[in-house]
Amino acid sequence: MIGAGVLFGALAGLLLIHGWPGLLLGAAFGWMFDQARARARASVAAPAYGFVEPLFAVLGAVAKADGRVSQAEIAVAERLMTRMGLNDALRRRAIARFNAGKQADFDVALAIGDLKQWCGGRRHLAYPLLDVVADTVLAEGAPSPAKFRILRQLAWALQFSDFEIAMLLATKGFVWGAGGSGPRQRTDDGQAPPRRAPQGPDPYGVLGVSPDADAATVKRAYRKLISEHHPDRLGDLPEDLRRRAEERARDINAAYERIQAERGFR
Repeated sequence: MIGAGVLFGALAGLLLIHGWPGLLLGAAFGWMFDQARARARASVAAPAYGFVEPLFAVLGAVAKADGRVSQAEIAVAERLMTRMGLNDALRRRAIARFNAGKQADFDVALAIGDLKQWCGGRRHLAYPLLDVVADTVLAEGAPSPAKFRILRQLAWALQFSDFEIAMLLATKGFVWGAGGSGPRQRTDDGQAPPRRAPQGPDPYGVLGVSPDADAATVKRAYRKLISEHHPDRLGDLPEDLRRRAEERARDINAAYERIQAERGFR
């Protein structure tokens, strides 16, 4: 179908330059205008509920990854449906996809691919989804390697690094990385899953900086994170996902304020 830009461009070219050269040149500029407008529309917002089915499929796969779906994991999914305000039709589809994700032959990579496509590289949309999946991964406390492997697989698909996964887990009071006592089960690539932090969220982990980082480094990390996770960037999303973005912003602010108070800088 010929776009409006092509038609108007061709007409303008014909009037300004006359003849076939003006017509073709104007149509070419009009086509470029149509393409730019289409890209702009795609970048503004994704369909508000297009993530629901693949997200709940991933949650089902996570819940079943260690062989047993617990009441805690089911409760996470049920609370999410309620907080999102899903209507009856969407709720039925979410439940169906959650159950599909629990099947032994379910390919979680396909659902992750759908979430990646829905996000379209927009990290401010991807983060709340990763946060939702992390809640299910941690629903029973420290996760099994199989559950944690799915979280990492999703994070990488959504363009989040292992370092950023550790930052997300820090806001939930879990530590992932070196340290800890005794042997722990590991994923196929040798990574041990996270463990619960003994004293709650680490403010340096939340900001993704070392405890010995100087004030300038801490401030840069804070400003970068708070700009990336500001709720105003989310557009038309269900309230629960917006709330998660707001909580993430509060976690970042609280971590920065705690470091400021402890180290006495402004």
